[in-house]
Amino acid sequence: MLRKVLHSKLHMARVTARRPDYVGSVTIDADMLEACGMRPNDAVEIANCRNGERFETYVIRGEPGSRVIEINGAAAHLVETDDPLIIMHYALMTDEEYRGHGARVLVIGPGNRVERTLRYGPA
Repeated sequence: MLRKVLHSKLHMARVTARRPDYVGSVTIDADMLEACGMRPNDAVEIANCRNGERFETYVIRGEPGSRVIEINGAAAHLVETDDPLIIMHYALMTDEEYRGHGARVLVIGPGNRVERTLRYGPA
């Protein structure tokens, strides 16, 4: 049996831009993607901590070091610049895979700088 579990998360990343005219997605700094294990085209769920909106989209690789978190397409209407977001990526795992997995979580601070990295273990 496969279960859907948290693979990685960006906690309290701030929206740097919103582009409703762009084909949908979320653009995320490539350095953040590498640090947490998300990849371009991965599906992500996004929770807006300002207004409670939740939506699903896919990842586009942003320029390394840009600290960009840009919401594109229709979802851009659900955010404002500087809104705090939780961006969650899930994976399907067997119980055996889950036992060896620890979700990588980046806690994001001012200026979308990574303040610390956490691992959420299965226990």
